[in-house]
Amino acid sequence: MIEIGAHGGFIIAAYAVTVVVLAGLVVWIVRDGRAQERRLEELEARGIRRRSAGGKAG
Repeated sequence: MIEIGAHGGFIIAAYAVTVVVLAGLVVWIVRDGRAQERRLEELEARGIRRRSAGGKAG
């Protein structure tokens, strides 16, 4: 195994915090993406379309 010396606790804690933060960000992005999809479906069901979908340029 790798020798991490006297600072092993700090190194392991830093990696643990990094993993937790990255996992939290992934969960947040996935949940937000699903919420945006639901919102888009609601808007499309109400007949609201994007301005750029068929409008005039400029």
